[in-house]
Amino acid sequence: MSKCEVKMVVEPGSTEITKTGAWRTFVPVFDHDKCIKCSLCEIYCPESCIHQIEGNFVPDLDYCKGCSVCAHECPRGAITMVLEEK
Repeated sequence: MSKCEVKMVVEPGSTEITKTGAWRTFVPVFDHDKCIKCSLCEIYCPESCIHQIEGNFVPDLDYCKGCSVCAHECPRGAITMVLEEK
């Protein structure tokens, strides 16, 4: 390893300390009729901000960065990313 290389491990859910949702451009929109409750969106969310509430998966937009990992991993296409209106 050269002097310039730095290895770092960052734990998921780092926005739990600081609300970073304010600087997102896209927001996930869930189609609960298409959802098969596989929970892949919740599992793969790098910020752990998707939770199941009353049987439906819902993102906590205070912490969601709009990365679209949830939409990419959803096998049913039940999550779409839309431009957030501020």
